[in-house]
Amino acid sequence: MTKKQIYIGVLGLFLGFFMSCKTEINKEDDTLNKLIGEVKENFAPDKRVALFDISFSENKDGIILKGESDMAAAVDALKQKLDANNIRYIDSVQHLPAISLAEKQGLITISVANLRGKAAHSSELVTQATLGTPVKILKNEGDWLLVQTPDNYLSWVDRGGVKGVLPAEFSRWKSAKKIIFLSTIGHAYTEADVNSQVVSDMVAGAILEFLGEEKGFFKVQFPDGREAFVNKKEAMEYDRWLDRLDPSQESLVNTAKSLMGVPYLWGGTSTKGVDCSGFTKSIYFLNGIVLPRDASQQIHTGKQVDAEKDFDKLVPGDLLFFGKPATDTTKERVIHVGMWIGNNEFIHSAGRVHISSMDKDAPNYDAYNYNRYLRSNRYLNEAKDGLIELVKTPVFKD
Repeated sequence: MTKKQIYIGVLGLFLGFFMSCKTEINKEDDTLNKLIGEVKENFAPDKRVALFDISFSENKDGIILKGESDMAAAVDALKQKLDANNIRYIDSVQHLPAISLAEKQGLITISVANLRGKAAHSSELVTQATLGTPVKILKNEGDWLLVQTPDNYLSWVDRGGVKGVLPAEFSRWKSAKKIIFLSTIGHAYTEADVNSQVVSDMVAGAILEFLGEEKGFFKVQFPDGREAFVNKKEAMEYDRWLDRLDPSQESLVNTAKSLMGVPYLWGGTSTKGVDCSGFTKSIYFLNGIVLPRDASQQIHTGKQVDAEKDFDKLVPGDLLFFGKPATDTTKERVIHVGMWIGNNEFIHSAGRVHISSMDKDAPNYDAYNYNRYLRSNRYLNEAKDGLIELVKTPVFKD
């Protein structure tokens, strides 16, 4: 055997061994990706409301699990799957809220906080939170906090719009007497006088601590300690408001019409500006029901009442969903939502909050949305799975 033949033989053995090892590594990588995908699909199929950002890398010490999650159960489930498949790993996953955070709860301190997809003012506005909304603080990045709203929506807020509070302070705030601001827009003042200095603008749904009453005003305290006065004609004691809540077709329509003309704002969920699902969310919130944030989430709650454009089946308060139906190769896309108000009409935010008709002979007939109609759901007098009822859930007050 020549030296060349020996060399080729040894090289062949080496390459065979190398390829065998590479195949085994690829198989293990495929298994890891599959297991991570299974856990994510089970625990966090919607990244808007659940954080499970887990990946892995390899070094001389083996496989390293990395990333972050706010769901300990999901991370534990992944570890159990890895153990069952005899995959050895080093756990470097960051559990949120971050251990370094003493203040894991926060309160919105301004009339409307803009919550963004990333930690930057230039990032997309994804939702808003009104004054007094409690949020869970998961981590910080410079002047930004990753927070989770009561409906579990994940987003970033500038520190200037939220006050972090320690557990004892948060408990005190939850048990304190409060008021809710109900006018579409207004102000809080330094004195019980509309001619005094403005402390802040106000929007419907704002929650403030009650300190007392004076000359037809509520004396209130902001989460950051500022004191002010709010006209009693524009607000109500929160407990009294809860007791009087009786969501009905009439109350939903009245609330919706009170927001007529409010401008469309992508990501908006306040009376300063609303997108389509922010508008329906605001209507129901002011009637004591918290809907999921986006239209593509709202459509999976309530009871379906129509999918055939049989609008005689609808009653005021039903939500109509629009978009692109599923095909053999594409998933359904829910793009728009509005609320039925009767008389073949629905109210929605597109350009501004306005009323459109499904009647082809009406002057406000909306052919565009008629042609992309998907189906309608009902929420009144139906199971509230996926929703928060404020009379049953202590979001703002124990």
